Amino acid sequence: MNTELLKRLSECSIACDNCADACLGEENVKAMIRCIRTDRDCAAICSLTAAYVSGNSEYTEAALQLCKDVCNDCAKECAKHDHDHCKICANACKACAEICEEYLNAVAA
Repeated sequence: MNTELLKRLSECSIACDNCADACLGEENVKAMIRCIRTDRDCAAICSLTAAYVSGNSEYTEAALQLCKDVCNDCAKECAKHDHDHCKICANACKACAEICEEYLNAVAA
């Protein structure tokens, strides 16, 4: 399960970085500020969580919980916009939040 988790974390981080960069190129950048900030936060927490998972950190569960929450928030924000990069990011964030939840449920069981 760690392999799939790490894959989703990486995919989400990349999608968020791509979305933030593409948002900066949009005509009305001011309308994209929350999206850009959320993308950056999400990319950062996904990268940190991947490092904790791969390093078997004692903080993995806390990171997974925060990552799930930030991914869900980022997915909601990106879903507000019609740009393709936002749709791709929203889908990657949803998938990442889901696998974080699955992993947290497995650890709790």
